Amino acid sequence: MKTTPRFEAAIKKLYTAFHNNTLYPECCKQCAVGNILDNTDSWKHISDFHGSLKLNYVGKIHQSFGRKFNGYSPLELLQIEAAFLKACGFELPLHYKNKKPKNPTNKNVLFNGLSKVIELLCVLDNIANVMDYQQLFEFEKANVLA
Repeated sequence: MKTTPRFEAAIKKLYTAFHNNTLYPECCKQCAVGNILDNTDSWKHISDFHGSLKLNYVGKIHQSFGRKFNGYSPLELLQIEAAFLKACGFELPLHYKNKKPKNPTNKNVLFNGLSKVIELLCVLDNIANVMDYQQLFEFEKANVLA
């Protein structure tokens, strides 16, 4: 399967963070986007609220200039983060009064978020979902019937 360099880099960083226990949804440096952007939090300045899909003034400027952060536009970064947080069980945007999972660092919770991010990254790069295991069974079924 042919993928893009930004996809490969993002997947590698997310996979490493997941297995090294450095994926933490509530931290701007250790969330999905924070890890994709090399554990920096500068991306938080493109929106007023963590988990929001709305660019603020700074975000709109970067978006209109075509600025990319490790290959991703500001709007794509917000989509990635929102997908991650929502799949982890957070009510968006993040706020202490909003619903959140009891244990946000639980591996099952993080895996759900990570799976949704990978699905979105595939959509953004127009490639088949690498997490879709159904293709494996269709391949095996085709080989059995042949």
